[in-house]
Amino acid sequence: MSYNENTRIGVLLRNDAARDLLTRRIPALLTAPPHMASLLKSLTLAMYYRFHQEELSSTDWLAETLAELAQLPVVPQSTQEEQPPVAPSAFYESESVPIGSAAVQSPEQAERWGVFQIELRGPSHGNPFTDVVVEAEFRAGDKTFRVAGFYDGDGIYLIRCMPDVLGNWAFRTSSNARSLDGIEGAFRCVEPSPGNHGPLRVHNTFHFAYEDGTSYIPVGTTSYAWTHQGDELEKQTLDSLKASPFNKMRMCVFPKSYLFNFNEPVYNPFEGSLTEGWDYSRFNPAFFRHLEERIAELGELGIEADLILFHPYDRWGYSEMAPSVDDRYLRYIVPRLSAYRNVWWSLANEYDLMWSKETDDWERFASIVTGNDPVGHLISNHNCFSFYDYSKPWITHCSIQRIDVYKTSEATNEWRDKWQKPIVIDECAYEGDIDQGWGNITGEEMTRRFWEGALRGGYVGHGETYLNPEEVLWWSKGGKLTGSSPDRIAFLRRIVEESPGGVLDPLPSDWDVPCAGVKDDYYLYYFGFNQPKFRNMNRKAGIHYRVEIIDTWNMTVETLPGTYEGSFRIELPGTQYMAVRLTRAVS
Repeated sequence: MSYNENTRIGVLLRNDAARDLLTRRIPALLTAPPHMASLLKSLTLAMYYRFHQEELSSTDWLAETLAELAQLPVVPQSTQEEQPPVAPSAFYESESVPIGSAAVQSPEQAERWGVFQIELRGPSHGNPFTDVVVEAEFRAGDKTFRVAGFYDGDGIYLIRCMPDVLGNWAFRTSSNARSLDGIEGAFRCVEPSPGNHGPLRVHNTFHFAYEDGTSYIPVGTTSYAWTHQGDELEKQTLDSLKASPFNKMRMCVFPKSYLFNFNEPVYNPFEGSLTEGWDYSRFNPAFFRHLEERIAELGELGIEADLILFHPYDRWGYSEMAPSVDDRYLRYIVPRLSAYRNVWWSLANEYDLMWSKETDDWERFASIVTGNDPVGHLISNHNCFSFYDYSKPWITHCSIQRIDVYKTSEATNEWRDKWQKPIVIDECAYEGDIDQGWGNITGEEMTRRFWEGALRGGYVGHGETYLNPEEVLWWSKGGKLTGSSPDRIAFLRRIVEESPGGVLDPLPSDWDVPCAGVKDDYYLYYFGFNQPKFRNMNRKAGIHYRVEIIDTWNMTVETLPGTYEGSFRIELPGTQYMAVRLTRAVS
């Protein structure tokens, strides 16, 4: 292959000659700590030069590097190491094993939108993770679907489904292992328990609602590696969430290696070790049991688990697995977790930093996830520098990281118009005080971005990166929330829930202030960092409004006396972060 300024450093490092050249021209590659190595690989030559030109020895560094690369022999090179897929065994059990002879256990009933689980006790010889395929067909009236099962270790195979129809259900297993094949059973689906509204769906193009129609306003936060910190800290994180306004948690499946996050995880997803290598053909069930336990605990708190399936912040090799391993991992984790109603799928955090994945890979991943998820959970792909193509039919909502240092939620209207899907700004930067520009905005600015996004018809996510001696930053490890924005975000959530229909849609706005609501009935204006002493309003004559002044920072609502109609003036305090709410008066 020929190299150009858009070639990623990771691709170059796969070629011996190019590696020698590059380590000479980028000495930092030899000394980069493990947590930075994967990020360096994601950069193109042009990006590396743009970010590091001050420290490079030549102003013509990029041209000189490309000229030297052009002299190298052309060697075809894949971005990923190939590994042949492992086919299930056609003769895993001998004909002497009776069909359907495995011991089976399943409950007699399950609540609607709960987790129904079939447990089969079967064979464990060979490698059941790759040698055995087991699935079940579920039937309820005219409804029929198939669900893949998975091996949970110690001869135990599990098949899970989320029943969504009340009444009688039946199932029948099929497998290449004779003892697991042809097992039949039945159960009854009963009314859901209080608080169980089903999985989330897109509602009215730009919003969300549970399966039973209950409105849902995503008020998200991020704690990437909280499930890799040990029970004490993880329980503290759950306690913090319980006392917070957040009902969505962005979190990684794999452990993370990055700033303020250098500890080893308690569990590893594969058998083996970092020093001796991983056996990618054998999963570690304890890792996945721990993950699903935490997802279930989030569900009990009414919190959605926005599960990040891949990410680039890695020193264990999980971001550079062979395609066949990637696919096997997805075919294992999706059937394992899809029966949990509070799961969202995020293919990646910052997909475009994963140098070894191309667009075809992400599209293949999407096909595997959606093809193994009979529930149809929400799914998206999160960006760093470049937005994914959110027009893809499999994408339910836009998971966005701002790509401009300052312009964040102000672009929500534009994104809504472009993609015609819910806009979830999962990263608008973080409230904190670390040295990174993405991690040191104030609580006031975080709150402002939430309000801007809400009035423009989107949903903004929170994160917190305050330094502390223990280096337990919420954004990476969880723990305690110490910032000033969560209380203000809770106040905003209340304001949105009080709006007609419990959502906000943008209305035609003045040039300097966003407005949302319902034409003629309800108007909500937000002035952000501006500080007017008054505002002239022009509304339709004959319609009377009750007027409220909302201090979004001090979390107060002042109702002005009387009602207003037509053209009128509202006196304001001349301070920042004010909002005005007009509600049609009932005559």
